Amino acid sequence: MKRARQQAIGDVVRREHIHTQQELVAALREKGYRATQATVSRDVTEMGLLKVPRGGSHVYALPDSEAATEVSGEQRLAGLLRDLPVEVRASGTLLVVRAVPGTAHAIAAALDRARWPDLLGTIAGDDTVFVACADAAAVRRTRQRLLRLGG
Repeated sequence: MKRARQQAIGDVVRREHIHTQQELVAALREKGYRATQATVSRDVTEMGLLKVPRGGSHVYALPDSEAATEVSGEQRLAGLLRDLPVEVRASGTLLVVRAVPGTAHAIAAALDRARWPDLLGTIAGDDTVFVACADAAAVRRTRQRLLRLGG
């Protein structure tokens, strides 16, 4: 079932301009697949789908598509932060990023891929990412940068 659903997701994002995970859930439902937003979020992460610029907005694309090869970690991160409700709090030299269940890995992977010099590393759970920063000033800069990216 999972393999068939992910294949359907690939077909949908190749053929349609899908902006949000909710749109993806609706498109899957039209194809006969029942999936929650959390399930689709895990599929998006496992498949490595990216948000790419298209016609003044951002849409999902497969990682091996031509459009996806131009997407940086920061662009991927910005897309995630715009699409998901996210809370960013500081604790010492850590940032704690809380999001929707099933999305922490995608956020952590995008942060790692962005290679920001203030970041030492990330650890992702299901809905929480711990972001280790170099020092307190790096925590403040990174928090502000994340909030700006999220709009």
